[in-house]
Amino acid sequence: MKSVLITGAGTGLGASFAQKFAEQGYHIILIGRHEKTLQETKNTIESNGGKATTVRLDVRDRDQVEKKLPTIFEHHTIHTIVLSAGVGNFGPFKQLDPKEFNRMMDTNIGGLVNIIQVSLPFVEKQDSATYLGIISTAGLRGKKNEAVYCASKFAARGLMESLAAEYEDTPIRFVRAYMGGMDTPFWEESDHIKDKSRLRPADVVADAILEQVDKEDHIEV
Repeated sequence: MKSVLITGAGTGLGASFAQKFAEQGYHIILIGRHEKTLQETKNTIESNGGKATTVRLDVRDRDQVEKKLPTIFEHHTIHTIVLSAGVGNFGPFKQLDPKEFNRMMDTNIGGLVNIIQVSLPFVEKQDSATYLGIISTAGLRGKKNEAVYCASKFAARGLMESLAAEYEDTPIRFVRAYMGGMDTPFWEESDHIKDKSRLRPADVVADAILEQVDKEDHIEV
């Protein structure tokens, strides 16, 4: 059985992807910082007849990534790596706490670099694989009160597009997904979105992306 590895798999879009891929018959490797939410996603998958494994891992921590990812590849053939872990802080740029700058950059771009760079030697030994980067429309255009969040997502876009060019003559794909706001726990501690009723459910967004992932490298939903 081939596997799908998903970062940020405990909640939101990552959890929705996990359930969707499990329904397609993949063994899901759930990666995230919080064992409780990972276990909740695992329980949902297994209650529907799927298979999943939890791996508590902070994508920002290079030592953790270098220690745990090789073990995953020793036991699983990875079909898709969904890069869904992300954080955001919103408000006027001049009020940004430098700690929040570091948190966004370390997660949204540093986490991608860590997971991709450590996993690539193993992926290259497989017949093929797809990296699916969940970037959001913040990687396409600047937005008010989202300066550094957008900066981190522009960086993620640049990374993924560059790797797509670097590996264009190989069976390794780098797919970029750009979507607007979703109704997920991402917004629970923020008043940046005034009317959350207009946000789409994460499972709807996951379906829209998965409909195109095998055909397109640039997906906007």
